[in-house]
Amino acid sequence: MLLTIDVSNTHTVLGLFEGEEVIEHWRIATDPRRTADEIAVVLQGLLGQSPLLKDADISGIAICSTVPSVLNEMREMSRRYYGDVTAVVVEPGVRTGVPVRMDNPKEVGSDRIVNALAATTLYGGPCVIVDFGTATSFDAVSARGEYVGAVTAPGLEISVDALATAGAQLHKVELVRPRSVIAKNTVEALQSGIIYGFAGLVDGIVDRMTAELASDPDDVTVVATGTGAPLVIGEARTIDVHEPWLTLIGLRLVYARNTS
Repeated sequence: MLLTIDVSNTHTVLGLFEGEEVIEHWRIATDPRRTADEIAVVLQGLLGQSPLLKDADISGIAICSTVPSVLNEMREMSRRYYGDVTAVVVEPGVRTGVPVRMDNPKEVGSDRIVNALAATTLYGGPCVIVDFGTATSFDAVSARGEYVGAVTAPGLEISVDALATAGAQLHKVELVRPRSVIAKNTVEALQSGIIYGFAGLVDGIVDRMTAELASDPDDVTVVATGTGAPLVIGEARTIDVHEPWLTLIGLRLVYARNTS
């Protein structure tokens, strides 16, 4: 079985593949202070609780990370605790099959390249990937599978935290859909502003991106992923597909490209 690990600024998502199917998954907080040994303890605890496998069942590991310090510890964890297992870390020199048409390709996060590979493999190009994570990231992929550009906006949680910090009479609220757009209390007013405000932001940016990507915007597939996606996709008219495991699928594809 292939273990895939996607380390983002806020959360780390782990997925276990049997063939092309995600059969188990976990989400834990990303802590840059964790050592390789601590990561191994957490990982082995999660794996040990799964009725589907034992440690010996792990035949490969694929990792991408937007947090350099965590990536270093992940690499060390793989070496020390899974030294007999082939590990692929998505970094410069690893084959992804995604040409990066940016001013400085090294600035593009490995997760975004992995997402581009997964989206074009699953749905073809051109496409726009909307990742609802710590930031709300929009990635543009051409009809030829090239990563051609991006837009970055604040994330849902960041926006809630900013409102709670800056507003004297505002506080952090649970991110759920309110009863109606026009709210009758402060909590639902905040929820409405965040949920429907982000839906408008997504539609506005996607409309502009698809107009630049293709002569007919209907030819562009818009794929949503990330932990915050379920809150917004039902309100955003431009989202075509929701794929929660997009990054993990991309990691599986990168692993196959580099170990076949």
